[in-house]
Amino acid sequence: MISFQVRTNDPKSQARTGEIATVHGVIKTPIFMPVGTAGTVKAVHQRELKQDIGARIILGNTYHLYMRPGMETIAQAGGLHKFMGWDRPILTDSGGYQVYSLAGSRKITEEGVTFQSHIDGSRHTFTPEYVIDIQRTIGADIIMAFDECTPFPCDLDYATNSMELTHRWLQRCKTHFANGGPKHEHPQSLFGIVQGSVYPELRRQSAEVISSMDLPGNAIGGLAVGEPAEQMYQMTAECCRILPPDKPRYLMGVGTPENLLESVALGIDMFDCVMPTRNARNGMVFTTEGVINIRNKKWKNDFSLIDLQLGGYAGGQHTKAYLRHLIQSNEILGAQLSSLQNLTLYSWLMREVRSKIEEGTFSSWKGPMCEKLMQRL
Repeated sequence: MISFQVRTNDPKSQARTGEIATVHGVIKTPIFMPVGTAGTVKAVHQRELKQDIGARIILGNTYHLYMRPGMETIAQAGGLHKFMGWDRPILTDSGGYQVYSLAGSRKITEEGVTFQSHIDGSRHTFTPEYVIDIQRTIGADIIMAFDECTPFPCDLDYATNSMELTHRWLQRCKTHFANGGPKHEHPQSLFGIVQGSVYPELRRQSAEVISSMDLPGNAIGGLAVGEPAEQMYQMTAECCRILPPDKPRYLMGVGTPENLLESVALGIDMFDCVMPTRNARNGMVFTTEGVINIRNKKWKNDFSLIDLQLGGYAGGQHTKAYLRHLIQSNEILGAQLSSLQNLTLYSWLMREVRSKIEEGTFSSWKGPMCEKLMQRL
């Protein structure tokens, strides 16, 4: 099981630094987790994740790994760590969000969710118990309870029923998790997920229920699904006021550098998002000076380095003109370099956040840094 210790509290916000200890290594928080949906962070080698980006933990996805390569293969490999050659911590999303995204081909009941595969149309059923079993086979250090990710917008009745279903599923996940052990040679920790859409009273109620489960960590789900950023921050703040301070708080699927900084100030410790890699493949590059759409013609003959301050293999060795050429030409190296740059920026940003919190200067630093990082160059 993981352990968590708060190291430093910011005097002017709810930001804090901490450490999550797992058998695969210690994770300093706040932390951004690169998303490795199908056992790979797209376009980035495991060696680069370690040496260039400095990733301490990555995320895998239960739904996608269940679909391909399948549990038989992962079980025979000895779990996802061995299958993909990654000896640092892994967190797995339960697949709830992916099932949510299959709205046209799934049916939700008290028992679970029946859905069609996006690969071949075959029908499958996820129950809370089965999702725990799948994640045992995958072998992640931190696993997530099965939940229903509420769509936005939705009315109060739908959000209430969905939240209550998520709570009942969490109890089933917790019971099933307690009645069995890990399939591989290391312990696992189960996190619950707060739901409630954008209704403050539901978020408070859900945070109370999830806190009462006394799990090793707690997540906030159902945000960054189309609601305005201010509502996302409001719901996050409502949850953080209730979720226990001695457990890590994980805001799922968020987001931009600005989102991360604002949410750290509210008390969030862990983040994941596909944005840095997905946007990279489409030509959006995050740098310490702002955001670049590398496809723009203005970069065609710009022979300055991608990110001189950040340095690294992508930012410090290649020019904007070269990266633009690669992206425009659909060269694989373009996706590799832009993904490496974006993830390095996110990793650097979290190190800066931890440093500023420890110095006691986070609150005064945050605003100007948000403006700088999100300006369009």
